[in-house]
Amino acid sequence: MTTYLETTRTDSLVRTNLQSIPRFLLRPLHFIRGYDRANLRPDLVAGLTVGVVLLPQAIAYALIAELPAQVGLYTAIVAAVVGALWGSSHHLQTGPTNAISLLVLSSLLAVAAPGSPEFLVAAGMMAVMVGVFQTVMGLARLGVLVNFVSHSVVVGFSAGAGVLIAVQQVPYLFGLAYPSHSLVETIQGLFVHLSRLEEISLALGIGTVVLIVGLKKINPKIPGSLIAMVVAAAFVALFRLDEQGVRVIGELPQGLPPLAELPFLDLELISQLSMGALAVAAIGLVEAMSIARSIASQTNQRLNSNQEFVGQGLANIASGFFSGYPCSGSFTRSAVNYNAGAQTSLASVFSGLFVLVSMIAIAPLAVYLPRTALAGVLIVTAYGMVDQAEIRRIWRGARGDALIMVATFMGTLFLDLAFAVLAGILLSFALYIMKTSVPHVFAVVPDAEFKHFVDQQPHQDSCPQLGILRISGDLYFGAVSHIEEAIYHHLDKNPEQRYLLLRMQGVNQCDFSGIHMLEAVMRMCRDRGGDLFLMKVQEPVRLFMLSTGFYDRIGADHFLMEDYVIGYIFQKILDPAICIYECHVRVFKECQNLPKQAYPADIPLHTEIPPDTIADISPQELWDRLYNGGGRLPLVIDVREPREFKRGHIPQAELVPLPQILSVPLNLPDDREIVVVCRGGRRSARATYLLQGKGYQNVRVLRGGMLAWEAAELLEAIDP
Repeated sequence: MTTYLETTRTDSLVRTNLQSIPRFLLRPLHFIRGYDRANLRPDLVAGLTVGVVLLPQAIAYALIAELPAQVGLYTAIVAAVVGALWGSSHHLQTGPTNAISLLVLSSLLAVAAPGSPEFLVAAGMMAVMVGVFQTVMGLARLGVLVNFVSHSVVVGFSAGAGVLIAVQQVPYLFGLAYPSHSLVETIQGLFVHLSRLEEISLALGIGTVVLIVGLKKINPKIPGSLIAMVVAAAFVALFRLDEQGVRVIGELPQGLPPLAELPFLDLELISQLSMGALAVAAIGLVEAMSIARSIASQTNQRLNSNQEFVGQGLANIASGFFSGYPCSGSFTRSAVNYNAGAQTSLASVFSGLFVLVSMIAIAPLAVYLPRTALAGVLIVTAYGMVDQAEIRRIWRGARGDALIMVATFMGTLFLDLAFAVLAGILLSFALYIMKTSVPHVFAVVPDAEFKHFVDQQPHQDSCPQLGILRISGDLYFGAVSHIEEAIYHHLDKNPEQRYLLLRMQGVNQCDFSGIHMLEAVMRMCRDRGGDLFLMKVQEPVRLFMLSTGFYDRIGADHFLMEDYVIGYIFQKILDPAICIYECHVRVFKECQNLPKQAYPADIPLHTEIPPDTIADISPQELWDRLYNGGGRLPLVIDVREPREFKRGHIPQAELVPLPQILSVPLNLPDDREIVVVCRGGRRSARATYLLQGKGYQNVRVLRGGMLAWEAAELLEAIDP
């Protein structure tokens, strides 16, 4: 049954989401209005620097997806501009990426053959579908979901994609051409066709790799890929190697990215692309947010994950409409952007415009660009995708993260890539559910200075009456069983603890299952003659308890503040007779000055008192009887310890400590009313019940004990 509070929250969330849509979509206007012209020069320099890297990558990554080179360039231009203007990161560079390209290829192979018009159309449709998924998630403010995908998924997928890309480029490096779309097929085909190896193509490809690696060692900022491709193209042009069997890219079209005609009403195509599009959308968002956060941690920029979702989504939609294919954030280009001194996202806009100008200028020269050189560029890039240091860190860390990484890596190599990515994401969610469904429940005790609560160690004593447990985790349906079992296990180990205090600062959410669990624990404590108390309850949890009726059921006085919680329970709830006569430990600060008595004989202090068997009298009534009533005065017996009695007592009271009532024969008058007094009323109630059992019928308890007497500001006697 939905509560009024839940309905109100849902309505408020929907209104907030709807009100934020214009802000998300009008991001470029706010950006332009607030742009500082002093950033124009560093942004322009950074944009040109990134463009030099983006140009060869756009061509190479399109070939990974077995798409024409111009499709990669169109994507680089459109995605860089749209992703920058609608995203939130100052440095994230959006465009073609190697991992996304490989995932796109795997998804499109089930729809059409590479090189066919249907293949190009499917790539554009997938980009639009990916963009719609991402944009809707951003507008719905679901950016937080990316936090639940383990970093190990990205590391495992990137490593697997790196291996696949490297292996799939080896045939092109050798100048071979044969159909293969899996790791096993590529390796088998390599052995079958190895005799047809083209030495010139192999030399060009290996030369490209050596040149890139060498330039990188000389200076990492040198655009090695671009230089290597220009050198390789120059060799082809000078020595007419294209006429000797070296495969080339061919001339690129000149002009702006053209609008694509996409079949938006083809439900069968949409159905075939849906799983792949979902996988691309998910891994693209995780990849983009990971990169943006990595750089933001160095610049102290506050990111808006929902705005970044919208930016990535609109970049993919625009890419699909303008003859491109799915895109995401690039770590390499984003790092170059940051290191080149970019101040705002306008630098990424400049990088896209640079590629546009370059494409128009160099389009005729691409006819000499050898395919083997691009294979060399991709092999070097693929090697960098295997983050060996991060893999070692994850392997040495938590076993759950290592399992996710290995499973995603192996799935990327041998399974359908979309399935492998989604399986890795599902494993992340499963690991999160497993961790959150077994929250920790710790027994805690005060530290040596009595200032904070610390986890109880095996050698530490606990209070025999009060158990204090700290819950670290949410009280939702998947976790309550574990928490309930932990609480019951603690109570079984400590059967004398009738009172339970739950520290709930680690509980941020609670559902009906959590409420039912707390109600069951409350009933168990009360059935044992004790009670349940809560402290540091978070406001959302308290409001939910209020809306479900649990707040009133347990009582407002059972929600206690940390500053006085132990003092309140010690003074008002715990049985001081147990503290004085049975407990030999001093757990709390309040215990330190408490008189401790040790008696050789066992004293039966755990006698239960049936309800409505003891009469009481208020402090004011007793005062009137003693000083204004006339007749025979009541006999006041104080059952506290001598140390307590000396600090203050009723003037006419006689000191008879509780142990004497329990163990020594008493000679009390039968014809006088007897009023039994203690500090708070619990020891006196026990003594009164025992006196009634010994035949004294006219016995009453001072209601509230000396605490109530002092609160009424009545006269006390103090012994020297």
